[in-house]
Amino acid sequence: MLNSRFLFGILLLAFLLCFSSEKSVNAQSPKSDTAKPAAKKSSEHFMRIRKDSRGRDVALETSVTRYEMTDDEGNRITVDLIGAVHIGEKEYFENLNQRFEQYESLLYELVAPEGTVIPKGGGRDEGIPTNPIAAMQVGMKTALGLEFQLEHIDYTKDNFIHADMSPTEFSESMASNDESVMKYGLRAIGQSMAMQSAGQGGDNFGLLLAMFSNNKELRMRRAFAKQIKDMESGMVMFQGANGSTIIDHRNAKCMEVLREEIAKGKRNIAIFYGAGHLPDMQQRLTSDFKMKRGGQDWYEAWSLSNRGKDKPESKE
Repeated sequence: MLNSRFLFGILLLAFLLCFSSEKSVNAQSPKSDTAKPAAKKSSEHFMRIRKDSRGRDVALETSVTRYEMTDDEGNRITVDLIGAVHIGEKEYFENLNQRFEQYESLLYELVAPEGTVIPKGGGRDEGIPTNPIAAMQVGMKTALGLEFQLEHIDYTKDNFIHADMSPTEFSESMASNDESVMKYGLRAIGQSMAMQSAGQGGDNFGLLLAMFSNNKELRMRRAFAKQIKDMESGMVMFQGANGSTIIDHRNAKCMEVLREEIAKGKRNIAIFYGAGHLPDMQQRLTSDFKMKRGGQDWYEAWSLSNRGKDKPESKE
């Protein structure tokens, strides 16, 4: 029987690599200086499991957190960090699409060459995936009864700005930083085992039992949600010789694009990245940009309830 810790390690790796493992494309690497990773510190969570009055799990939620500053000319600048899980409910992505309309610039993650245009529907190829990570992602989507982000987010809007590495930059960063997908996989499995031993690893037994449940999708969601809600604290596993490509170096690239957008006069900006990126981004916004944290909204990504959909958005 498949060990549940091994399963979670593999699923966590697929979850975290959703955007860095899209179908390969040919591109030349643009010149870019990778900033030194910001110092880490504890921060508020950007993902949570909402419970009802009886303590039962209702939904896995991600946040929209606001940061504010006033520039030298007295202009108020706001940056919203919009956390995401790359596999979620269709309604979750529809609600995010509506939110995106209010921003002058929406900076998004996708390891792709500059100038890449993502068609509506994501442009994913049909059939059996040949990429092993892509195959795991398809397995997650099917097992959890959820949808891919690329299939439902409308990246064709004029305010969408690519703010991530190219495939060549990503590969070169990993090579120079002594990183590899194999090492990520082994660390993910080790992290899962260590968290379980410390009593912090969620319900591994529940994840195993869910595979044989009559309501497999719901039980799998509940078990897996308990694991990924601790994803922020587990990001330390993806560290190379100089921070990590997955988090630190890609975040640094995003911050370069943010500076460019502010220099263009944009005042109402959002950054749409996986929730695991946001603790480091918060550190960069508060230390490098001298921004103050404001309010926080929550969006339902996965329903964990038998009773139908709960309200997609709630105020903290």
